[in-house]
Amino acid sequence: MRLLILGGTEFVGRAVAEAALARGWEVTVFHRGRHEPPAGAVSLIGDRVAPGGPAALTEDEKSSWDVVVDTWSAAPSVVRDAARLLRDRVDRFVYVSSRSVYAWPPAAGQAEDGPLVEGSPDAGEVPYGEAKRGGELAAVDAFGADRSLLVRAGLIIGPYENIGRLPWWLGRIARGGPVLAPGPRELPLQYIDARDLAEWTLDAAQAGLSGPYNLVSAPGHTTTGELLDACVRATGSDAELRWTDPEKLLEAGVEPWSDLPVWIPPGETYDAMHTADVSKALATGLRCRPVTETVEDTWAWLRSIGGSAPQRPDRPQVGLDPEREAALLAD
Repeated sequence: MRLLILGGTEFVGRAVAEAALARGWEVTVFHRGRHEPPAGAVSLIGDRVAPGGPAALTEDEKSSWDVVVDTWSAAPSVVRDAARLLRDRVDRFVYVSSRSVYAWPPAAGQAEDGPLVEGSPDAGEVPYGEAKRGGELAAVDAFGADRSLLVRAGLIIGPYENIGRLPWWLGRIARGGPVLAPGPRELPLQYIDARDLAEWTLDAAQAGLSGPYNLVSAPGHTTTGELLDACVRATGSDAELRWTDPEKLLEAGVEPWSDLPVWIPPGETYDAMHTADVSKALATGLRCRPVTETVEDTWAWLRSIGGSAPQRPDRPQVGLDPEREAALLAD
């Protein structure tokens, strides 16, 4: 298979590139040159938002690919332009979308047929959910419903994460001492390791699948307790998890998801994020590795780069300030 990745040097795109290379696929990554691509990939340099930026994709008249994977999450018009440029050179377009395309609040157990937010393939900068929906529409508009695959991912973690969620927990727990742990300890979590997303996406593309798929682990794949316990074991620290009732955290002004990454207390938002119906993806081969493997591999990657994870400039930093955490623990 000949694969083109728009991006391909960070997090999800990199996971896809490395998985494809491991299969012996021919991989081309189109990127801005800010990060090194995986060894073995062909590199095309260009900025897709600059005038004439995508020109490198069409400089060789013979360039063609079996599949293109696009992870773009900003202006849908950028996806539109790339899809139109490539529709006669690529057999299948895979757009890594998000479950944020569902109208809020998604019902507990919602499948792919749930109501969607409004979106336009011609839009500029719009809120995240609308941007992803516009990107989906752009892919379908250029490639048709039978040649486009929409990967509606949930929470994504794993090596190369540049959002900071699992890296923050690993860094905090590695420092040791009492750690503010958000309850309930047994609260089920739903997420996907970027590498499992990559493997399913490549399998699906090769099999000719099309249409939307919720892509996240089955509900209850792990729990908050299992995730944080795995962080303690992986780092080998003397951290003591101090489990705290969600009501107490909320009363103290702790923001779910941002102050304590991954954590969302039971309720409407939790149902929207951690109870998705993924039976369609499971039926087509989705397999999710144990949480311990995701945590250990992410910690090994962090240590290999000096312990500090990269941070996407378009996303806010996450995690409680140490002084605020200490005050909450002392309360």
